[in-house]
Amino acid sequence: MSRVPQQSGERGSLRHIQELINNRPALLNKLIKEKIHIKSDNIEWVSPLADDEYAEYRDDDFIKRLGIPGLKIPLHDFWPNKGPQWDALGQGNDGEVFLVEAKANIPELLSSCGARSPKSRKRIQRRLKETREFLKCRTEIDWTTGLYQYANRLAHLYYLRHLNKIKAYLIFVYFLDDTTHIPTSLEQWTGALQLEKKLLGLSKHKLSRYIADVFIDVGEMLRYKT
Repeated sequence: MSRVPQQSGERGSLRHIQELINNRPALLNKLIKEKIHIKSDNIEWVSPLADDEYAEYRDDDFIKRLGIPGLKIPLHDFWPNKGPQWDALGQGNDGEVFLVEAKANIPELLSSCGARSPKSRKRIQRRLKETREFLKCRTEIDWTTGLYQYANRLAHLYYLRHLNKIKAYLIFVYFLDDTTHIPTSLEQWTGALQLEKKLLGLSKHKLSRYIADVFIDVGEMLRYKT
C-alpha cells in the first residue's frame, strides 16, 4: 500500500510532525525559507493531514500526491516498491515540491535496507552508487547499512532534481527537547549530524542548496501563534 494511514501520534516525531503540519504550517514554512532560497511565496502541505487519516505516502502515490507531472524516468524504473515513506509532503506555488523526513531523537537516524528480494537489493545498491558518484562522495561505507534512511532520501532527491528536472527540496526536521520520548538538544543533534554526514562522505555537493536541516524546539512550536 502506497498510502499509509496513521494513528494520531502520541509521542516522538509522529506526534510532532502531525502537530506542525496541521496546526502550525506557517512556522515550518518560515524556517525553510530561512534555510534555503525558494521561489514559492507559500507552501501548501498535503500530508499528513488530519482529514486524510494523517496518511503518509510512498512509491507512485507520493508522486501523485505532490501533483508531479509526467516523469522522464518513472519512479518504478528507478527504485523498487516499498521505497521511502515520507513524513510530510508539500507543494509550493511556484511548482516546487518539498519532501520531509522528521526525527525527534538520535536513535531514529539509524536504519538498514530491509529489501529481501535480491533483485530489489541490487537495484537499490546500483541507485545509491549512482547517487554517490554524482555527489562525488569519498567514502567506503556501505550506504545500505546504518545510515540507509538518509542515503535513500538523498537518492530520491537526485532522482527528482537531476534525472527528472523537478524543482524538489529535501527537508530534514529535527525536533528539540522532545519530553514525550528522548529529549535531544541542539548541541546533541549538531554533533550527531556532523558525524552522520562525515561517515556518508558528504560535504558541500551538487544537491546541497536543495537540502535544509530545520531544528524546531517542541515547546516553542506549541507556543507559536499562526
